[in-house]
Order: sequence, then structure tokens, then C-alpha cells
Amino acid sequence: MYINNEDFEKWMQKLSKKLSEIGQDLKSLINTKEVFDEDETLLDNQDLAFLLKVSKRTLQRYRSGGQLPFFMIAHKTYYRTSDVREFVRSHMDFQTWQDFEKKHPKPKDKDKNAENEK
Repeated sequence: MYINNEDFEKWMQKLSKKLSEIGQDLKSLINTKEVFDEDETLLDNQDLAFLLKVSKRTLQRYRSGGQLPFFMIAHKTYYRTSDVREFVRSHMDFQTWQDFEKKHPKPKDKDKNAENEK
């Protein structure tokens, strides 16, 4: 397959532009330690849908209704565990809340669990 120089240069410009965008996204992720608490973790859309046993569309409804705080980086949706914890506590059933707490314990709960194991 032969590609002429003009097509090749256009392709390289698109590739360069995309790599620059990815670099900017990575810079924003690298600095998250300065933005988030040390013990704060992030969940993406797929992780949260699996964890809560709901569809991605259901998560979209929660976001649109202002019930579930979120933010986006490079067109990808993320949730802070502290926001999700509050959402689950106030909007979900008790069993879902317990399941979430088991998988994502509060930082002070981690300390208590460590003491109890001793």
C-alpha cells in the first residue's frame, strides 16, 4: 500500500494533535494528589455501575438529576468515593450501602480494622 506525502503529513498532524491531547490529560491526572485527599480514590463509570449493580444509563440519570456528583477528564466520567458513599447512604437500600462500605471503607474505618486485627 502506497501513501503519498500529503496524506502522510495529514495523518502525522492528526497523530501529533491526539498525542498532545493525551499528554494534557495525563498532566491533569498526575496532579490529582495535589487536588484530592491522600486517601481519596476515584471510580470510573464502569467501576461504579458494576459496584452498584446498575446500568450506565441509570448512572447518567443520577448525574443529570444532580443526585450523584461527578467530574470528567477527557470525556471520561469519574466519581470520588466520598461522594459515592454519601449518595449510596442517602439513595440506595441498606444492603447496597453495606456492600459499598465493605469494598471502600472509610479511611478511619481502615485504622479501626487494623487495630481490631491486632
